[in-house]
Amino acid sequence: MLTQQHVCGLSTALPPRLTSRASLRGARAVTPSKALVSRRGRANAVVVKAEDTNWGRELSSAVVRVGAGVLMVHNGLDKLVDPEGFAKFVVEPYLGFLPHDEPLSFVTWTYLAAAAELAGAAGLTLGFLTRLSALSLFSTMGLAVYFHIAQSGLEGFPLGVVEKHQYAYEPAALYCLIYFYFVVNGGGALSLDNALKKDD
Repeated sequence: MLTQQHVCGLSTALPPRLTSRASLRGARAVTPSKALVSRRGRANAVVVKAEDTNWGRELSSAVVRVGAGVLMVHNGLDKLVDPEGFAKFVVEPYLGFLPHDEPLSFVTWTYLAAAAELAGAAGLTLGFLTRLSALSLFSTMGLAVYFHIAQSGLEGFPLGVVEKHQYAYEPAALYCLIYFYFVVNGGGALSLDNALKKDD
């Protein structure tokens, strides 16, 4: 009758070939569980990524995006009220470096600016083609900043206290910063761009 010591001795005395086969079987037995763990790990990683959306940040970003879009509409409409006057008193004297040979003219640039501000405002508000919309608005506001600085200088920026309580170029500069953010980051989770991407 074999005792426990004999059994233990027998297992240690097995030939290397049998031992290696046993080890191989053990390795094969363990492998599926490891693969299962790795698959589960991937699935969990996907779930965590989906649940990792910062909705406070997305909501605040959407509010800024919509606000910055809606507030720009009147700027485009204003240029359409008197495009010749805007071209004569703003574009020609301060933005004369813009190409204005036929077929272009300073009035053409006025209409282009109005179109960029209206179409860009609509796109930004909806979050549709957000980066392109923001880029068009960033461009027009960049020219607006240049116009105001050319007209009135830096007014002692950043410590100067001015009579009107804000620098002439200040609103346009703030618009530029906002639009630059959306050029870089896009419309976010609460945009039409993101909804269309999910449908694909």
